[in-house]
Amino acid sequence: MTTPSRSNAWRAAAVALSLGLPALAFAHTGADAGRHHDAIGALAAGFSHPFTGLDHLAAMVAVGVWSAMGSRRVWLAPLAFGGTLLAGALLGLAGLMLPAVEPMIAASLLVLGLLVATNARLPAAAGAALAAVFSLFHGLAHGAELAGPTAAFALAGMVAATALLHGAGIAIGLLLRSRSAWLPRVAGSAVALFGIALLVN
Repeated sequence: MTTPSRSNAWRAAAVALSLGLPALAFAHTGADAGRHHDAIGALAAGFSHPFTGLDHLAAMVAVGVWSAMGSRRVWLAPLAFGGTLLAGALLGLAGLMLPAVEPMIAASLLVLGLLVATNARLPAAAGAALAAVFSLFHGLAHGAELAGPTAAFALAGMVAATALLHGAGIAIGLLLRSRSAWLPRVAGSAVALFGIALLVN
């Protein structure tokens, strides 16, 4: 029998994912995603951007899943990720590029996947700091791709999509925490393997 908390978690996950699906219809790839001439187009492009790269999408959902499964303050790591993602995107828009951005994004998938698979519990501050370090590199990559005259609208859309993906991850994590011991291991292992594949590619 499905308990009310499980039912609510299922509903939250379904709502979050259904809200994100329309973004796939606006999917853009390449470096022109933020160069639309109107605010609505830029907002839609920025919102769709995290959905167009499986590496970014997997990392954002994994942060939410891991935070929900292993932390009492489920909002802290996603908040740190989102805030530093925006800071990194602004730095990317300003032209700053750090070395090894793509390897660090791949490494984030490996580490986050292992954290989910092992249900590792870190102190809240340490978890938030780890999320922030990885999200800086995700933000730099996004910022470089969303540059343009309407970049502010593109970034607003990107932040909204990031929050949505974190919310979906938290809902999934809460569901898995009370329902299954092996599903997180499978999902986390898949994310970690994806990270390894990107690292060796």
